[in-house]
Amino acid sequence: YEDAKPIADWLATTVAARTMPPFAAQETEECTPPFGWRDDRRLADDELATFVAWAAAGAPEGDAASPAPLPAPRDVSLSPVDLVLTPEVPYTAAGDEDEFRCFVFDPELTSTGWLVGAQVNPGNAAVVHHALVFSSHADDAAELDQRAADGGGSFACGAGNPAPSGSELIAAWAPGAQPMRPPLGTGMLVEAGSRIVMQIHYHPAGGVAEPDATSISVQWATDAPGNRSFMALLGNESEAPELQAGPNDGGEPRFFIPAGARGHTETIVYESVDTGGPDLAIWAAGTHMHWVGVDMKISLRSQDGTETCLVQTPRYDFNWQRWYDYDAPLLDVPVLHNGDALVLRCTYDNSMDNPLVREAMFEEGRDAPVDVTLGEQTLDEMCLGVFGVAYR
Repeated sequence: YEDAKPIADWLATTVAARTMPPFAAQETEECTPPFGWRDDRRLADDELATFVAWAAAGAPEGDAASPAPLPAPRDVSLSPVDLVLTPEVPYTAAGDEDEFRCFVFDPELTSTGWLVGAQVNPGNAAVVHHALVFSSHADDAAELDQRAADGGGSFACGAGNPAPSGSELIAAWAPGAQPMRPPLGTGMLVEAGSRIVMQIHYHPAGGVAEPDATSISVQWATDAPGNRSFMALLGNESEAPELQAGPNDGGEPRFFIPAGARGHTETIVYESVDTGGPDLAIWAAGTHMHWVGVDMKISLRSQDGTETCLVQTPRYDFNWQRWYDYDAPLLDVPVLHNGDALVLRCTYDNSMDNPLVREAMFEEGRDAPVDVTLGEQTLDEMCLGVFGVAYR
């Protein structure tokens, strides 16, 4: 209470503005998602009103002699955990350039495994920008093991798919992310004899970081589920026809955010998505940009012209990212049919009015923004959709 009272007005303002608790997905005039969200952390209207009224009343203490017990913070960690995969050799990032490093784990599967829960546990959150977790093909196991051994426990890898013959994205982490849990009756397939590969993007910011040993907690299904789920990343286009001409482009599409620009948009349209044949049920959607991003909207446009807003994050904050699971059965969630369109619109504030831009410029020793383009580095930008999907 002694800590809270002096800042009661500020606390109430923050809660009323709904910047706390952090929850970027919102209903807006241009976006009404088809369902609510699982694990929605936003305060109910009556909870918010109670908080604001307390501050307006001068932040009274109540019964100091017999205070109500503090509730325990909600546990959002994965449970139960069947397996924890931890690098045998921690990695130390250093220097001015961002790094992408891949770690290889053997889940020791002698038959097909079905992942129904996964959680990335950052070892050194000061330098881990994000992490992607892939399931490789069994035929790639020996080559992946060798590359990790040659690299002293891990190997340098670009932002693309780390396995020689391809792999499937089964989990992801960025600041604020919660465990990946596909809908009931679905699971992520992991082949017998395959490897799980964790790709980490490190942002050392010119220093030498403490060693990092980011781990993965895994939960397996006891029986084979009825539907196969996976995660998909879509976006980051740099040219037509997907990237649309926008402001400051001079009529030709290019991913370019000028220094000082406010409300700058980049729009990516996939006019006819190839699902590979079967329909895909979209059970989760999320947005990913970097420090300049402030708002992102993803829509599904059916072939009959109907448009459904899947998610919009007008309170986007790089420090609080997550994907958003629909609070609905798999049979009811939006469906992407072969030939439907997906539309991604990203909005940026590349001015010193953006707190994260100020932070980035301070980190770089600059006193004014610089032009920003598409790229993998933290101080580049992205416009990337994150989807949880299942075959129908």
